[in-house]
Amino acid sequence: MVGMRGAYGGGGGANNDSKSGRPHHGGGMAGAATTTTEQEIAAMSVHKVAPPPARSTASKMKARVKETFFPDDPFRAFKGQPLGLQWLMAVRYLFPILDWMPSYSFSLFKSDLVAGLTIASLAIPQGISYAKLASLPPIIGLYSSFVPPMVYAVLGSSRDLAVGPVSIASLIMGSMLRQAVSPTAEPVLFLQLAFTSTLFAGLVQASLGILRLGFVIDFLSKATLVGFMAGAAIIVALQQLKALLGIVHFTTEMGIVPVMASVFHHTNEWSWQTILMGVCFLVFLLSARHVSIRWPKLFWVSACAPLASVIISTLLVYLFKAQNHGISIIGQLKCGLNRPSWDKLLFDTTYLGLTMKTGLITGIISLTEGIAVGRTFASIRGYQVDGNKEMMAIGLMNVVGSCTSCYVTTGAFSRSAVNHNAGCKTAMSNVIMALTVMVTLLFLMPLFVYTPNVVLGAIIIAAVIGLIDLPAVYHIWKMDKMDFLVCVCAFAGVIFISVQEGLAIAVGISIFRVLMQITRPKMMVQGNIKGTDIYRDLHHYKEAQRVSGFLILAIEAPINFANCNYLNERIKRWIEEESFEQDKHTELHFIILDLSAVPTIDTSGIAFLIDIKKSIEKRGLELVLVNPTGEVMEKIQRANEAQNYFRPDCLYLTTAEAVASLSALAKMTKP
Repeated sequence: MVGMRGAYGGGGGANNDSKSGRPHHGGGMAGAATTTTEQEIAAMSVHKVAPPPARSTASKMKARVKETFFPDDPFRAFKGQPLGLQWLMAVRYLFPILDWMPSYSFSLFKSDLVAGLTIASLAIPQGISYAKLASLPPIIGLYSSFVPPMVYAVLGSSRDLAVGPVSIASLIMGSMLRQAVSPTAEPVLFLQLAFTSTLFAGLVQASLGILRLGFVIDFLSKATLVGFMAGAAIIVALQQLKALLGIVHFTTEMGIVPVMASVFHHTNEWSWQTILMGVCFLVFLLSARHVSIRWPKLFWVSACAPLASVIISTLLVYLFKAQNHGISIIGQLKCGLNRPSWDKLLFDTTYLGLTMKTGLITGIISLTEGIAVGRTFASIRGYQVDGNKEMMAIGLMNVVGSCTSCYVTTGAFSRSAVNHNAGCKTAMSNVIMALTVMVTLLFLMPLFVYTPNVVLGAIIIAAVIGLIDLPAVYHIWKMDKMDFLVCVCAFAGVIFISVQEGLAIAVGISIFRVLMQITRPKMMVQGNIKGTDIYRDLHHYKEAQRVSGFLILAIEAPINFANCNYLNERIKRWIEEESFEQDKHTELHFIILDLSAVPTIDTSGIAFLIDIKKSIEKRGLELVLVNPTGEVMEKIQRANEAQNYFRPDCLYLTTAEAVASLSALAKMTKP
């Protein structure tokens, strides 16, 4: 339908300026022959710029929606199947446990049993520790390691993910809720707010999965997460100075400045007995972690170290009556399984905004961590994890958890790493872990009465140190300095302001960077690599040379309302610069705009092309477009329906054909 100048036999008077009728002069231009006929010119550009296949608006909208919300096409396996089988496949899709349970064997169970018992040894002390980090009763941490893993085992698609409380979400929830309610002065209200926030977190997570909005969490870039996690890890570790030093009156703020000020303003409360015990067990935990990193087959050393620390420290306190010498202990914990908490959900308008905000932030952060961990281990083992299905699974387990005395849970990296290294085969390892926690809740709770808080603090510090990924920071610095700036801003915001504000700053900078890429898209001047038909960036390829009489520009971004003005001004400036650079024997005649890397264009973009064409023609030059993609070509056609702005002789399939054809035509019109 739409072709080249040469494809239509020379294009009539297209070699004259459309405004003035003046012929273009192009003496000595590349690709011209001594005597060139119009048939030879046609042979130089025999390829046409084809319009995209005609499609209705409804079909295009359907394709766009499908690509946005269903990029993985989860229902492709349903096509052509009998109705009964489709129903069975739908049930298996919603409950992934049905995929592996029918073929589950005793050999798989043995592997999952070892993995489940191993992660339980880590989950029990971490559950108690993280609950205290969130200013919740320790028993809530164990409850959160019982019900959610059972739910995830039914709904989750990852074989390696080990579910439970995590340090970052615990810290955020505790710090946000403490701004409105004191956990010591109003413990019942604080607990109600925690359960309600967990409900909202689960609803947000499940909604993202059900509505196929997983791309929302992609706004948390790797650089953002690396900086955020490192900053949060330091804040979490500094918060444990209260337990490690035995301080009673400690700040509730999160920034490094108020935390360190509180540490040194209460030196009179420091307890040397607490410090000695804390340092000893911290060294023990870090040494165990180092052993597991150095010799991966000894992963169980790091996994069992927290529980061993709890047992040993509890025995020491009991034998030496250390609670009478300044070492604080957990105290009495009630036996029993999770108590229903749906009656404790609080929707009072006074706190509704706080719980919704807390649920949103903790939900997004925990969801991002869980999916990142799941995908990491899935890539190692070579299987796929459905991101939207994971969102639904994590969301629903938090909704159920909010009704069964649990707070926000997700897939924890440390526990998942242990689970993976222990040789887990299926999500049954989560069930084994949950059953082990159940036995602990039913029969072993009195054994934790003398567990010192300082050891729980040491366990948290040893766990969060793994969140500080210095090799990743160095890699980001080497790869992209702007990403490194985002990483540093996230880190600095977290440690100097607060966890929430630090995350907001990092996300804001990331979005600002994306906006800058949209509003200031990449453009380049191209030249010909001698002896070939290849055209590349002049600044990138030293062997690329300018083509006399041509200014060849390439745009590598969508053209839309946000960048039209910039593109217009940039092209005009290049034309002015090129006009000065060309000498009197090779004056500028043609502007070639390569649109190969322009995937989309809007109405403002079409208006920009029309305006720049008119502006170029007023200068006595000619604009041609090279290889407009499907959507761009379709909208150019629509613009031509109103007025023939872009004639067939303005469109070429490749830059080489455009240069050859235009050079030959210019040679023919030379007086």
